This record gives sequence, structure tokens and C-alpha cells, in this order.
Amino acid sequence: MRVNDCFKKRLLRKIKPDKAKTLKSIEISADKLEKAKIAYEKELYDFCIISGYTSMFHAARALLYKDGIQEKSHYCTVLYIKENYSKEIPYHLIQSLDTFRKERHETLYGLDYKPNEKDARLIIKDAEQFYKTIKEMIK
Repeated sequence: MRVNDCFKKRLLRKIKPDKAKTLKSIEISADKLEKAKIAYEKELYDFCIISGYTSMFHAARALLYKDGIQEKSHYCTVLYIKENYSKEIPYHLIQSLDTFRKERHETLYGLDYKPNEKDARLIIKDAEQFYKTIKEMIK
């Protein structure tokens, strides 16, 4: 699927750019990042993956609100970021967003996946860098 398909299927929709939602989403991103760090300290690696990914998702969503885009799909959010921000956001962070999108899904709904310390450490590192990068971009 491509970004244009996401718009055709109304998984992404044009809206008026919304500064308040942009700022609220980046605020949620910071909060979820802190919760991921707490979960890591308590060795709750599944919660670390969920909170870390949610932090990355809300940071990405802040860019969408800034651009006047409403999302209805995590996958389409990743596609939009790849297509529109691959020059401003390091590619490995966009890939991490997509990888942890899948791992979050497996953490919540899968029967066999169990995150480990290495996964948790990586998502905190990447989520923090992703958050900081996007926070600078929305100023």
C-alpha cells in the first residue's frame, strides 16, 4: 500500500492543521516515554514496548496534525512519515517506528512473542531520539 491508497481508503484524511492537537500529541509522547522508562526499570519489558511505541506513534501523529492530516491507521501513519519526512528524520528511526509497531501488536495480541531486555533498551533509545527529533521539527 502507498500513502495515496491510505487517503483513498480514508485511513488518512485531510483536516485543518491543528496546533493544539500537535502540542497535545507531543506532550503525550513525552509522558509515554517516561512510562516506558519506568517499565524498563521494573523489568516490565512488555509494557516498555507498548509505552515506547505509543510514544513514537504520538510523536509521529504530532507531525500529521501539524500537516493537517488525521490518521485512522498506524500503518498509514508510518507510510506518511516515510514518504514525507525521510530527509528530516533518520531512516533508522522510521524503521524502528515500523518495527515496534509490529512488536507492539505481537505484545498485545500474539501468543508467542515475549519482549526481552534488549528490545526494551532499544525502544527507549529510539523513542527518545524520535521524540526529540520531532519536538524540534514542530517548534
